[in-house]
Amino acid sequence: MATAFKTVLSKFGEPIVLDMPTSSNFIKPYAGDPQIGNLETPLNSSGLSKAFISNLPAYRQGLSAQRRGLEVGMAHGYLLYGPFALLGPLRDTDVPAIAGLIGAVGLVLILTVCLSLYSGANVDPDISRNTLPYTPPKTLNTDEDWSEFAGGFFVGGAGGVIVAYFLTANLPLIFNLVAGAH
Repeated sequence: MATAFKTVLSKFGEPIVLDMPTSSNFIKPYAGDPQIGNLETPLNSSGLSKAFISNLPAYRQGLSAQRRGLEVGMAHGYLLYGPFALLGPLRDTDVPAIAGLIGAVGLVLILTVCLSLYSGANVDPDISRNTLPYTPPKTLNTDEDWSEFAGGFFVGGAGGVIVAYFLTANLPLIFNLVAGAH
């Protein structure tokens, strides 16, 4: 392990030698093999990062492909509504909420078509797993699994958009319920 020594002056002018670790102590090739093309850093190889990533629907064990798609779709649909409603071209009209709803569902539909195209691409699972530090689940190995994922993604995405729409359409009611107003 290489360390670098740096000399600095204290506020009284006395030299202080600092033993500073270099980046080679923190950043290493993944699994010790530089041919993989991935690096282990404190950010991507810490226990906290590994626990977080292993709990995401893409890597969580025991989920069907349709359930994975449903969870991923719900998150994406819920988050896509806001930019379309608040920043879309119809934001200064009387219908920004409906425009956001239609635009976000349209984008979810486009993303579902892209997932369906990927499911028909016959990607070899061994090739797609070569450089991943986390092992993808076995439920996304076949074209049928990806098709189920895409179907779940559309249902979850459209549902997430509708939930976001109804929450924003009923904000005054929700605020009154939380504040305890009658």
